[in-house]
Order: sequence, then C-alpha cells, then structure tokens
Amino acid sequence: MARRRDDLPASPSKSGVVVEKLEATIASGALKPGSKLPSIRRAAVQFGVSKNTVIDAYDRLVATGQVVARQGSGFQVLRRTAQPAGATPKHVAEAVDIASLLTAQLEESFSIRVGDGRPPASWMEESEVRRHLGAYGRYRQGDDSGYGSAMGFQGLRERLAHRFAEREIRATPDQILLTFGANHALDLIVRRFVAPGDTVLVDDPGYYPLFAKLKLTQARIVGVKRLATGPDPDDLALKAADGQAKLFFTQSLAHNPTGGSISLPTAHAVLSIAVRHGLLIVEDDPFVDLPTVGSFRMTSLDQLNNLISIGTFSKTLSASLRCGFIAARPDIVASLAELKMLTTVNSSGHVEQLVFNLINDGHYLRHLKRLGNRIRTATDKVVANLDRRGFKPFAEPSGGYYVYMMLPMGIDDIQLAKDAGREGIFIAPGSVFNVEKRAGPAYIRVNIARADDNRFYEFLSRYADERGAK
Repeated sequence: MARRRDDLPASPSKSGVVVEKLEATIASGALKPGSKLPSIRRAAVQFGVSKNTVIDAYDRLVATGQVVARQGSGFQVLRRTAQPAGATPKHVAEAVDIASLLTAQLEESFSIRVGDGRPPASWMEESEVRRHLGAYGRYRQGDDSGYGSAMGFQGLRERLAHRFAEREIRATPDQILLTFGANHALDLIVRRFVAPGDTVLVDDPGYYPLFAKLKLTQARIVGVKRLATGPDPDDLALKAADGQAKLFFTQSLAHNPTGGSISLPTAHAVLSIAVRHGLLIVEDDPFVDLPTVGSFRMTSLDQLNNLISIGTFSKTLSASLRCGFIAARPDIVASLAELKMLTTVNSSGHVEQLVFNLINDGHYLRHLKRLGNRIRTATDKVVANLDRRGFKPFAEPSGGYYVYMMLPMGIDDIQLAKDAGREGIFIAPGSVFNVEKRAGPAYIRVNIARADDNRFYEFLSRYADERGAK
C-alpha cells in the first residue's frame, strides 16, 4: 500500500533524508524513468549512512510507486506509460479554456448575473418541480433553477464523505464528484485517462458495458482472470509486467457477474502489483451500501492514493435515479470535474438533493435493512433450488444480486439463452461478460431477485437432461 508523504515524521529520519534527496533527483529529471539507482553500497557512501538506512529508503520509494525492485538488476526509477494523474491533456486544457464562460456561469457568488445563459427562477416553472418533489424540495437554497457546481450538490458530498469516514477511509467533500450513476463515472474516467491504443486491464469475466466503452475509445482490452476471491494476482502480475497498462478496472464486492467478493490477501496482492507496475486502480462498487456484503474493500487499504472509487445509488434505490459518485485524490477529481463540465455541465441537483434527504432522514438506512432481508431470503432459495437440481455456483454468494451458475459440460451458454428466449425466459449468458474465451464449462448469470419462478428451474433441468449433460 502506498505511503503518503504527510505520514512521515515532521523531522525526517536518516532514511527519510535519503528519500527526500532521491525524490528531488527524480523530480528534476537527473534520474530518468528506467534508470538505475546507485547500488546500496555506493549509496551508503554517497549519503554517508549505513546500508540498512539505504535499504529502508529504497523500500519507501518502492512503496510510494516511484521505484521498482528488479531481481538481479537492483532498483530502477519506475517507467510509467500513463501520464501523471494530475496532468491535464492538452486537448482537454484547450477545451476548458474555450468553456471559461461556462465555468464563470457555474459560480454562485455573483449577485448580478447579466451574462448568464438562462432566465431566473421566477421566469421558470421551478415551483412545479418543487411541488412534485414534496418534502424533499424543502432544503434547496439560492437560485435553484441553476446548473449548480459541476462537483454536485454539496450536502450529498458531505454525507458521502461521512460514510467514507465510517468505513475508515479518508475523503473530504472536495474529493467526491457526483455523477449520473456509475456508468457516467466510468465514462468520465475512460475519457480522461484512456487514449486510442492504450492497454487497459479489466476483470474477466467482468462488467460488459465497460468493455463497450473501452472499445469505443479504441483501447486494447486485456482480461485479468477472476477467481472466487477476486482478481487472480498471478494473472494480474503477468499482464501488468510489460508496463503498457495504464488502468485496472475491478469490482471488489458482490462482483458482477460472479457474485464473489475480494479477500483480504487478494486485495493486498493486487495493490502491491499495481504500485509495482504503475497501475491506477478503478474500483467500481455499486453494492457497497448493501448490509449483506462485507464493508471491506481495497479503498480502505489504499486510502484513495492509487485508486479511484466509484459508487452509485442506482442498484440500491432505483435505476431511474441516475445518481452516483467518484472519490479520488483531489487532482484526479479536479480534472474529472472539468471533463464533466465540458460534457454534461453538471449532474441533477434535484436528484442529488432527493438522495441526500433520503439519507439524512433515515429512509435510506431503513430501506437498506429491508433490502438486505430480501436478498438473504432470495439467495437462500435460489442456491437451494440450484443445488437440488445439481447446479453449482462459481463463487459463494457474497450478499449481492448475482449467482454465477456453472452449466454442465457440453452446453453452450449462447445457444441455451436463445432456446430459453423462445420459451419467454431471458437468460444472461456468461460469454457476454468475458474478454477472452476460456476452456472449461460455460456459465449464466442468475439474478436472485428474479429467479423465483419454477419454470426457470424446470427449463434448466429439462435442457440438461435432453442433452445428456447431467
């Protein structure tokens, strides 16, 4: 896990002094990416310290992602193919400059807004919108017909920061950008960090709408094998080793489609690999609020140093409430907020306030408790129904909506989905969630909230029996 510079003692130790000198040398360009650091013996002489002090300093540089240890080759300055996370691409900077008038329009500090692009609230039917919002419109302040800040509704960002703190994750409201759900968040991140031809790592199987976004960007998508306990660390290390990958998109909790959650050892391994190879991790967790899933995720280990966290209310409140968020380092959030302003101006203040009030008034928590009970009951029934008919899940269900059901050998998941469709049964074949075709059994994703009809189970059993696969 990366160590923050503000965690170091106020008065640097000997190894801290060595770290600071080497960081300055790297920052100045005197030590370029890929170049070797002095040997431990030579550095000890150069800095007038013991070899153990040098070893500790080099370990710190490795932990903060500035240096990598190469077996047999000593320590090298990390070669990053991705541009620094805080650096704004030239074309984005030019677009922001062009849209400077929009930036000024979003500011709420003007008393006379003669240059604004919209009429005042008194000219619009804002009262009708507020009437339909009912009690949830009562906290709006100021000119609530306006677009508002590109960051999103301040009250909701403050509540989200508080929820992060409850999970022992440090995040200020300025580190949280509100979005139109998780897909909008993914789109902003892909637009900001991925250029045509870039290599991007993803869970395999994983979230297929993300694959489509990356294809649209003309990125090179490389799948990292997903195990029951999270991404396969060996496969991740192998595919990150060439240094071409810029990002790794993954989902820690109640993974879509496998239903499994990441284990603590796997999380440690993934973060270590990411630091070693200069990967920025994007952790998409739409189910983190569910009381049925564990509260542990990689964000709690990384503390938003080398990781971007995505959340949404679409999977817990309503898919029609397009409201989500991105939490990351301030420099990353600032660049994504600029991009959001250019592409959508901002998100919906009314929706964000509605969500804020549902949280603030305790409705959201009560809803989550009811939802948790439904998930537990439905999961038990689905697992029992599948087990009774000899079907096994890929991973132990970990409190989300999905069970990834293994099909008997010899059954094609795509053909099964087509045949089921003729009988009025919609099935999600596992192939659509795969980046690469893998040997072994096929799978289908089962939504536990929609698998309470015996006709589905009867179809599966009959289908397997007719093909002699059971």
